[in-house]
Amino acid sequence: MQEIYVMLKIYDSINQKKLEFKPIEKNKVKLYACGMTVYDYCHLGHARQMIAFDIIVRYLRYRGYQVEFVRNITDIDDKIIHRANKNGESIFALTQRFIEAMYEDSDALGALRPDKEPRATEHIPRIIEMIQALLNKEYAYIGENGDVYYDVNKFKSYGKLAQQNLDEMQAGTRIAVNEAKHNSLDFVLWKIAKPGEPSWESPWGAGRPGWHIECSAMSTEVLGNNFDIHGGGLDLKFPHHQNEIAQSEAATGEKFANIWMHTGLIQVDNEKMSKSLHNFTTVRGALMEYPPEVIRYFMLAGHYRSPLNYSTTNIQSAKAALQRFYTALRDLPQVSEIDHHHYEARFIKAMNDDFNTPEALAVLFELAREINRLKTVDIQRAGACGTLLMRLGGILGLLQDTPKNFLQASDVDTLDKSKIEALIKQRNIARANRDWTESDRIRDELLAQGISLEDNTTGTTWRKV
Repeated sequence: MQEIYVMLKIYDSINQKKLEFKPIEKNKVKLYACGMTVYDYCHLGHARQMIAFDIIVRYLRYRGYQVEFVRNITDIDDKIIHRANKNGESIFALTQRFIEAMYEDSDALGALRPDKEPRATEHIPRIIEMIQALLNKEYAYIGENGDVYYDVNKFKSYGKLAQQNLDEMQAGTRIAVNEAKHNSLDFVLWKIAKPGEPSWESPWGAGRPGWHIECSAMSTEVLGNNFDIHGGGLDLKFPHHQNEIAQSEAATGEKFANIWMHTGLIQVDNEKMSKSLHNFTTVRGALMEYPPEVIRYFMLAGHYRSPLNYSTTNIQSAKAALQRFYTALRDLPQVSEIDHHHYEARFIKAMNDDFNTPEALAVLFELAREINRLKTVDIQRAGACGTLLMRLGGILGLLQDTPKNFLQASDVDTLDKSKIEALIKQRNIARANRDWTESDRIRDELLAQGISLEDNTTGTTWRKV
């Protein structure tokens, strides 16, 4: 039997094709994903990345890999300093507040927490060490303003991640009058602190790290100079990830990450999501409108590399899809899995093809249809298929609720279940008395409120439509 890594293919952004995944160390995966800059609430773009890498980690572990998942926290940055000053609070208070908010959002979405979450301010010695190595090797220089810059001309393969050469990238760019760098693409490694800014001592003066060097220092300190997978949103591909490659490989002399993965961007009603367009949606804002599993399903309905359009239509489609799953699972006996493992084999085939969640979900829908068919002929086999459906759904972080709870859940607020149950009780009394007019009236009243009743041998159940 072939080793499991032979079967898995992952799209690599540098090579622009799917590569057979071969971990550096057999059956172990070291994965780093760029995390949040914690000065505001997480938005749906952050949720896309959270859920995409959550699925990747879950699936790798399901296939038997030992995964070390690292996602950093940027807790020092221009935006953080400006927001803290505007609020009149300390940087620590601001970042800690939004770190806690980030956990609330990610936990609500069912995303597993990373194994390690290094913070930039905790890795200043490593950052200084890496900058010094770049200066020693003449990949960096000290500008007239005292800042330390990376010299992109010294790194021959600069631009390989963006599939552009240096000349193409320089076209149309210019150096601002107040900048001390040699080249328009050179980027800051260490910023000399301005009065009142937080700072750390360094050989070049009190200051703080640039954004790009943080991830290089944290990832290599935690995972080593060379690790398996580095990922993040497509918006980080250039310049952030390109700059990470340049400074990391120049400083260490080793290949940085073997595979680069990038998640597609979120659009809102077919427009780019941005604050300037006033269509910026936070995770907690979305969770006030829709159940967490609905948002999660919406994210998985598209391939992780594809753009996603956040719209009422697409969210309602996600909700309807989950209702189909939970309806299939309703009223099933708890039975151990038996056969039907060809569904699992096809699920694995889909996920081994660059984590193709839309195709994996299609397999689960076929399984749900089989459950519905078996309910009328063999309820025990239907229950066994239901057990398999829940297990495979769990790999995607779905079907974590009970059918009753999900099907009775409201989009926004908790329904007054006691009133619904009271009306159902009245209807049952009317049905027992063969008062069909009253029975139909109550059914119509509930339907007008978006409540569908379903009568079966065990009684009457209801769900939100």
